Amino acid sequence: MIGRSLGGRGRVPPTCRQARLRRVQRPRTGRRGWLVLVLAWLALQASAALAWGVLGHRVVAERAWEQMTPSARAAAHRLLALEPGATLASVANWADENRDDTTRPWHFVNLPIGDCSYDAPRDCPQGQCLVVALERQLALLASDAPDVQRLLALKYVVHLVGDLHQPLHAGHLEDRGGNRYQVQAFGNGTNLHALWDSALLQQRNQGVQALVGVLRAQPLPAQARVLDPAHAAQESCRIVDAPGFYPPHTLPDDYADRFGALLQRQLALAAARLAGWLNRVLAQ
Repeated sequence: MIGRSLGGRGRVPPTCRQARLRRVQRPRTGRRGWLVLVLAWLALQASAALAWGVLGHRVVAERAWEQMTPSARAAAHRLLALEPGATLASVANWADENRDDTTRPWHFVNLPIGDCSYDAPRDCPQGQCLVVALERQLALLASDAPDVQRLLALKYVVHLVGDLHQPLHAGHLEDRGGNRYQVQAFGNGTNLHALWDSALLQQRNQGVQALVGVLRAQPLPAQARVLDPAHAAQESCRIVDAPGFYPPHTLPDDYADRFGALLQRQLALAAARLAGWLNRVLAQ
């Protein structure tokens, strides 16, 4: 799939697995140590597969809630009450946790290298891409559909707006949104997509509320008033195409510093636009 870290492996036939087990006769402590390593690797892959990571999506939702109008918050709260205890932040990663073959293309859009102008017939075949998915979910949330369906749409909107502002979710098909561009970063082997999804944010070593405070303290980006999914996708694509965005395969020491302000701006922009969209569609 495109737009998130590559995962999954072909299933090994039982006979092959049995043969491998027969060849690897380790002491009990060795097997336990190997299991720990495998579980740690799987955990790393799982976290790298989430756009902006769990942390980033929650930050966007928390900051957006602060910028919503009282009437929009009341409407959202009424929908969230269908799942007791749910908040805008707690459902922000639902779309990643429940993705399937049908919804997987909703999380990204691929634009050509050197041409960040969104062309729906070319870039969103059969309407299966992030831009159209967000447009559909916004329309459903604004409709008079049953509240159960509108709650589902709210969950998608909260998540997809975050995806739209992670630059590599509007990256290029050639390297599968940075998934095929390998880098050594912070002492680990990873890829550019996972670096932007999680690693750069995690390097700040801040929790949700601390990061929300950082976003709260900075001026609202002027372009936050432009509530158009295609426009936001084109912005993200231009970031990907900008000089220096693709680092050498060994990450330079100053990369996180140079792009830290940009990452922060994208999170703030995502939060402001999410609030703007929800203020618009929930006020109807």
